[in-house]
Amino acid sequence: MNIKELKEIPPWDWPENAGRIFLELLRDHQADGSDRLLAAELAGDFTVIDDELAGALLSILCNSREPDDLRGQAAISLGPALEYASTDGFDDPDETPIAEDTFHKIQQTMEKLYTDAQVPEFVRRMILEASVRAPEKWHKNAVRAAYRSGKEDWKLTAVFCMQFIRGFDKEIMESLKSKNPDIHYEAVCAAGNWEVQAAWPHIVSLITSEETEKDLLLAAIESAAFIRPEKASEIIGPFLESDDEDIVDAAYEALTMAGAIDEDEDEEDGDDKVFH
Repeated sequence: MNIKELKEIPPWDWPENAGRIFLELLRDHQADGSDRLLAAELAGDFTVIDDELAGALLSILCNSREPDDLRGQAAISLGPALEYASTDGFDDPDETPIAEDTFHKIQQTMEKLYTDAQVPEFVRRMILEASVRAPEKWHKNAVRAAYRSGKEDWKLTAVFCMQFIRGFDKEIMESLKSKNPDIHYEAVCAAGNWEVQAAWPHIVSLITSEETEKDLLLAAIESAAFIRPEKASEIIGPFLESDDEDIVDAAYEALTMAGAIDEDEDEEDGDDKVFH
């Protein structure tokens, strides 16, 4: 089975040797560039990531001779493992995708590369986006500097990072007014994550507008459940009747998080939605 076939299969259905396929491609400098890029993307999945794959991704990230897009993807693919380890710790080695030593090595390497002006800007942006998933002291100043850089791509990176770094409510509110749709989207996500109450009217306007694009609507639905869970059912409930399955799923998950749906009662009652 080749890498492109694996891309079309859900990770839980990958063969046992999927991780080995990714590893061999990552280490093969003569392999097709698009295959290596795809291997770097898939290698970060929780079904395969381990110390060996993490090491291969880190080696690519550190190698200035590798293409920028591959180095950037290597950084991004390390992000989920960093976040999991940072959140859940290392008490249960069977549940932790990477060892504690690997975790700290990745953190230290990313900080060093980020502060190296010789590293391409794109790679540094991806490093920042990945590394904030396991927040450290240096991140707040880095995110603030990125936001104030005057460069649109750095600002986008900064607002994405604000989902993980506390203390940027003012910047999040500013970014909700951005004409850049990507920055706007990330600001909506960040507002929900930190329960920014001042963002509530804007979130409601997105949910109630028929002109809101689907991805932004899904983000707004999730954010509403975090910001004002007590009002969630009022504005999100109608989406349970949507013809779009993705929207129905998002509404159901948001209402469950908000406590407006009791999953246990819902399972007992079949398809009927139980609101509180």
